[in-house]
Amino acid sequence: MHKVDRSAIPTIPILGVEIADIDMPWLMQFTQNHIHELSGDYICVSNVHTTVSAHDDPAYLAVQNGDILAMPDGGPLSGVGRRRGAKRMARTTGPDYMGEIFGISAAKGYRHYFYGSTPETLENLTRNVAEKYPGIIIAGSYSPPFRPLTEEEDREITEKIRQADPDFVWVGLGAPKQEKWMAAHQGRVKGLMVGVGAGFDYFAGNIRRAPEFMQKHNLEWLYRLAQDPGRLLKRYVVTNTKFIWNAMIRGK
Repeated sequence: MHKVDRSAIPTIPILGVEIADIDMPWLMQFTQNHIHELSGDYICVSNVHTTVSAHDDPAYLAVQNGDILAMPDGGPLSGVGRRRGAKRMARTTGPDYMGEIFGISAAKGYRHYFYGSTPETLENLTRNVAEKYPGIIIAGSYSPPFRPLTEEEDREITEKIRQADPDFVWVGLGAPKQEKWMAAHQGRVKGLMVGVGAGFDYFAGNIRRAPEFMQKHNLEWLYRLAQDPGRLLKRYVVTNTKFIWNAMIRGK
């Protein structure tokens, strides 16, 4: 299934999810070394919400562990990982990874495809990325309908992505939908799929990232909660409580 040897990637199990023991320099070097072999595979950007959800849902756990690697997006994940012996693990966020990859894309000739969100967000995302990273190649984008695609529709978009010949397929459907979509299309699309969730909204200018001091002190979740309390309050209360109990206290 994987063209790159997954066993060579150091991991630490947290609530059953194999979280990669990595930092951003490691991830960037890994990506550049294996970009062609990674085509058709996928990366999960894992945080407390996705990890707790995977712990509670065996099917989603299989999706999380079927990727080439699960990035430690959340500060609590990297903190638990280090306490369990991870020597390198550091918070490695999806938006930060996008920015790092965008920054070298013109020189490397990397091609990008955006899958997910709304047409308006994709338009703003494409424009902002092109302005901020001159010379970057946006090979295409697609905003799927808010319903399951028919088999014919799915074949058509899969073929469109293949014809666009991207190196990266950035997937912004939100968890767990984006991870399930990537797993279902593993080996079927061209390009490395990365589920970046809110990354589209950040680069499109729909929402702002937390100040750097909040990011460094693992408080970005609080900043996001203040921007969207209606959607995030229940999620944070439930998943954070489960994570503290199961990962930090019980050591699962």
